[in-house]
Amino acid sequence: MSTEDADEGAGIILASVESLPDWVRPPAGGFTADHFLRIRGLPRQTELIDGALVFAAPQTLWHSCVKHLIGEDLRRQAPDGLIPVSGMTVKLDDRQAPAPDVALVTLEACRRGGPDLYFFSRGDVRLVVEVVLPDSEIRDRDVKPRRYAAAGIPHFWRVEDVGDRTVVFVHELDHAARSYGPPSVHRGRLKVTVPFDIEIDLAAIDARW
Repeated sequence: MSTEDADEGAGIILASVESLPDWVRPPAGGFTADHFLRIRGLPRQTELIDGALVFAAPQTLWHSCVKHLIGEDLRRQAPDGLIPVSGMTVKLDDRQAPAPDVALVTLEACRRGGPDLYFFSRGDVRLVVEVVLPDSEIRDRDVKPRRYAAAGIPHFWRVEDVGDRTVVFVHELDHAARSYGPPSVHRGRLKVTVPFDIEIDLAAIDARW
C-alpha cells in the first residue's frame, strides 16, 4: 500500500468517526441522567444504567405479548389515579434512567405533559415490571432490582419464561433495608393484594401466543 493510499484510508476512517453522533463517545465518568434525557437520535428503548447507555435487543414474540397483556390487565384492574405505561423512562437518580417494560404510574405524573415525558421514581411510580430476555437476565434479576429498590419504588415484578410457562416473581420493598424481600412466585395465576387487588390469569396468557 502506498503512502497516499494509507493517508486516504486514514482520512476516511477519521471522517467516519467524526460523523458519528456525540453519544457514541461517552463523557469522562459516564453520562448523567439529565444529559441522557437531552440526547436526541438514540435508538428506541435506550436506557441509562450506572452512567452507561444500554441498547435493547429485538423483542421475542413472548416478550412482546406478555408485556402487552400484563399491561392490559393492570389497566383494567387499576384504581382511579393509576395507569400502566410501557417503555417510558424513569429517572431514578443522577446516573440511572431505565425504561421498564411496564410501569404503574400516577395519572398526575402523566398529565405533567411536555414533549419528552419521563417519570420520577419518588411519587410517580408504584410498580415496575421487567419481562426477562436472554440479553437482559443480569440486569433484570440483579442490577435493576437493586436500583429500583434504592430509589424507593415499592413494588417490582420480574416475569420469566420458565419451561414455556409465564412465571412472575413478585417483590415488595423493605423500606428500612432499601431492598426487595424474597419474592412470592406465581405460576398459572397471579393474585396479590398490593399495590391493590390484582388477579392475572397467567395460563390464559400462555395460551394466547
